[in-house]
Amino acid sequence: MSVGRVLILLAAGVGGGLTGSIAGLASLATYPALLALGLAPVTANVTNTVSLVFSSTGAISGSRPELRGQRTRLRPLAVAGLLGGAVGGALLLVTPEGSFELVVPWLGALGALVMLLRRRLVHDPGAEPGDHGRVVVVGTGLIGVYGGYFGAGAGVLLLALLLHGTDESLPRANAFKNVVLGVANAIAAVAFIVFGSVSWPVVVPLGLGLFVGARLGPAVVRRLPADGLRIAIAIAGLGLAVKLAFDAYS
Repeated sequence: MSVGRVLILLAAGVGGGLTGSIAGLASLATYPALLALGLAPVTANVTNTVSLVFSSTGAISGSRPELRGQRTRLRPLAVAGLLGGAVGGALLLVTPEGSFELVVPWLGALGALVMLLRRRLVHDPGAEPGDHGRVVVVGTGLIGVYGGYFGAGAGVLLLALLLHGTDESLPRANAFKNVVLGVANAIAAVAFIVFGSVSWPVVVPLGLGLFVGARLGPAVVRRLPADGLRIAIAIAGLGLAVKLAFDAYS
C-alpha cells in the first residue's frame, strides 16, 4: 500500500473516530474513504465495521469518568446491543446487497430530528428511578441490529433514544452510546472476520486513526455546551441522511 493511501486512511480514521465518539457518525468519514480507495461496497462495509472496533476501544477508554459506577445500569443496554449486533451482522451476510439501503436515510433523519427536541419523549412507568425502562432496552436492541447491519447513523439514533428516553446527561448518554455500539459492532466484526471479506491492509492504518480520534472525543463532549453540541450532532446527522438518500435513490 502506498504512503498516500496510508495517510488518507489515517486522516479518515482520526476524523471518523472523533465524530464517532462525539456523535456516532464515524462512518461519515470512513466509509466514503474506503469506497474512494476502490473497495467494493460490501467489502468496504465489512472492513469499516472491523476497523470501528478500534474506535469503540478509544471512545470507551476516554469515557471512563462517565462510566464509573454505572455497570449495573449499563448492563441491560450492552446485552441488548450485543444481541442486536449479532442479528444485524448475520443479516448483512445472508441478505442481498443493498436490500436495506432505501430505509437507511429515513432512520438517520428520524434520529437527527429527535435530537433537535429537548423534552423527554419516552417514559416507561414500570421503570424504577435511575433505571432504563423496557422501551429503551428494546429500542437499543433494534438499533444494535441496524448498527451491526450497516452502522451509518446508528450513533445518532441511539444518542437520541438515550437523551429522550432517559434522564441521562449528554456526556453520560454519549458514554453509554459508545459502549453499546462498541459491543454491537464488536460482535458483528467477529462474524465478518470469520465469514466476510476483510481488507486487512486497510484495517491497520484506519484502525489506528480511529483509536486516536475516538480517544479525544469524550473530552470534547465534556467541554462543549450541551445544547449547542446536540444541535450540531443533529445537523450532521441530517447531512448524513441526505447523502445516504442521494446515494440510495440516484
